[in-house]
Parts: sequence; structure tokens; C-alpha cells
Amino acid sequence: MSPAEIRKLEAYLKKTFNGVDLSVRGMPRKTDSAELYIKDEFVGLIAKDTEEGELSYHLTMTILDIDLE
Repeated sequence: MSPAEIRKLEAYLKKTFNGVDLSVRGMPRKTDSAELYIKDEFVGLIAKDTEEGELSYHLTMTILDIDLE
């Protein structure tokens, strides 16, 4: 993803999650995805989708059962 897209996504997520210390980081050699971190912990992958001419972003986050204890 472009640096401009990453900045927009990061601003949107910070606003949505009330200023949580998060960052969106680009991935080398990937133009359609970025990683989401809270503090310095990886929490998910953001993928860009341009299906049927509409641009959207999808966040995939895995939650382990040990994290719920």
C-alpha cells in the first residue's frame, strides 16, 4: 500500500478505536496489504480489495484461545 493509504487507514483506526496506540505498517514487496500493530504487537492484516470497481479494506485478526484466559 502507498504511504498515503497507510496514513489514512492509521488515522481512521485511531479515531475508531479512540486513540489506541496502534500503527499500520507497510509490507515489503506487497502492494495490497499492510500489518496492524497495537503498541509493538502484531494483531492483524489489512488487505486492499477492488472487487467490482469499489475499493475496500479488510482487517483479519486472529484471537488465540490462550489470549481469552
